[in-house]
Amino acid sequence: MADDPAPLTPGVPDDLAPLSSLGTGRQRSGPVRTQRPVYVDLLPPCNAGCPAGENIQAWLALATKGQHEAAWRQLTQDNPFPAIHGRVCYHPCETACNRGLLDGSVSIHAVERFLGDLAIDRDWAFAHPEAETGRRVLVVGSGPSGLSAAYHLRRLGHSVVCRDNSPLAGGMMRYGIPSYRLPRRILDAEIRRLHDLGVVFEQDHTVTDLQAEMDAGGFDAAFVAVGAHLSKRVDIPNGDASRVLDAVSFLRDVEAGTADADLGRVAVYGGGNTAMDAARVARRLGADDTVIVYRRTRDQMPAHEDEAADAEEEGIRINWLRTIASMGEHDLTVEIQELDESGRPHGTGRYETLAADTVILALGQESDTRFLATVPGVAFEADVVQVDPVTLMTGAPGIFAGGDAVPSERTVTIGVGHGKKAARSIDAYLGGGQFEARPKHPRADLDKLHLWYFGDHEQRQQVELDPAQRVKAFDEVVAGLTPAEAVFEAGRCLSCGNCFECDGCLGSCPEGAVIKLGPGHRYRFDYDRCTGCSSCARQCPVHAIEMIGEAEPLPDNVFLPGGPLTKRAER
Repeated sequence: MADDPAPLTPGVPDDLAPLSSLGTGRQRSGPVRTQRPVYVDLLPPCNAGCPAGENIQAWLALATKGQHEAAWRQLTQDNPFPAIHGRVCYHPCETACNRGLLDGSVSIHAVERFLGDLAIDRDWAFAHPEAETGRRVLVVGSGPSGLSAAYHLRRLGHSVVCRDNSPLAGGMMRYGIPSYRLPRRILDAEIRRLHDLGVVFEQDHTVTDLQAEMDAGGFDAAFVAVGAHLSKRVDIPNGDASRVLDAVSFLRDVEAGTADADLGRVAVYGGGNTAMDAARVARRLGADDTVIVYRRTRDQMPAHEDEAADAEEEGIRINWLRTIASMGEHDLTVEIQELDESGRPHGTGRYETLAADTVILALGQESDTRFLATVPGVAFEADVVQVDPVTLMTGAPGIFAGGDAVPSERTVTIGVGHGKKAARSIDAYLGGGQFEARPKHPRADLDKLHLWYFGDHEQRQQVELDPAQRVKAFDEVVAGLTPAEAVFEAGRCLSCGNCFECDGCLGSCPEGAVIKLGPGHRYRFDYDRCTGCSSCARQCPVHAIEMIGEAEPLPDNVFLPGGPLTKRAER
């Protein structure tokens, strides 16, 4: 048996330390590497906060480079309505944005709107499915949730028919959100793409027997996404002595052009977003005076703060801690409320009189799901359908529900997220299985970032119409960003937890162990050269590198070289 070869450095075993990268062939002195760097993907807070499940960081990265169509196509993999969401979403992604703790969150909704408007201007279209499955799905309701499900199902190759009892598609986006917030040309343009994709729309069609319609149409599954179009009522003494409208019907009549513009002095009863919209619309219709009456405090109101602030800017007064006790022909008697120790309002026995010719009730809405009552297995809680929270399937096999029809917060973005979730579940159901989402990556919180890398860059602001001009018409209040502003704003993204190829690791490695793979493919480590010094991880501004023990297995969120940047961060 041959003798073992002599070590390269006399007296130093070969397995004690790796070879030098300097080309001498000599062994280094010092300990064996005990840790090694790996590239990882973390979950950005914006992605985690998006109810529609958008990969926000990925499309912002593309927008930063000026790759606008690629950014739009990345965005619309998850949400088909960026021009709509850029206007009406309350952007919880921005509340979650790490940059908000520095110099202001990234204006994600403004960049989304820019991409959506650009797509409309340039007539970008969705790609048609590569193959047809031959399966048919009925969608009941053409609001945000139903339209989202129809879009995702159609992209998967299924035949989709969308039935709705309104003259035009859009649901509460059309009949509940005023045009000064969502211009109808924008809504129509984004819905038109679904027509072009092959979704069949059957408007003015009221579904009364779901099972019968499924049987007659040969549908293999159904998604119920009816909106909350029924207003809740309240009994008020002498309510028949004055003109009383419900907010949902009022807004619907305004959209249809049939609303009575002779409102006189208006009082809106309620504190939600619908109450704010009704008050602002009444102001635009020429109401002599508009006041909102709400039984709780400003901090307790369900409306978003921006909505209340916009209403007040337009001259609408909000009377907090008030309830309507009775109505007269031209006035209201309201009782002053106080909060008890638990924060609940109660009457004080003190009253005020408010002038009002018209009262608009905005006390909440319900979904009309009665047509499901005859379907075996479907269970209800009040007006909403009980569904499996993972699959959104009801107790009836093949019948799914989402949006306002199920227990959830009633917003456009949540509805769109439900539509995508339901489409995945329906697709899996039609294939005989169940959709299983991949586990989410760990979150990239602010304390994981190296903020010395990022300078101060203030958020680009959207221009708004002067309040005195707003109330004269239904012109859009908020303007979009310019192309330069949109690129700048996208570039404010901190790329939390995901490599954006800054070359910091490449430049900091003393051993040349970082290999650049080319634009869009990031880097890999040459572990034959790496000493585990961790200089790459210490300088990485976004925590895309972690050090693990030499014998530890790779974490689940490790990035394996070769994947494009747009496949970052499981949502």
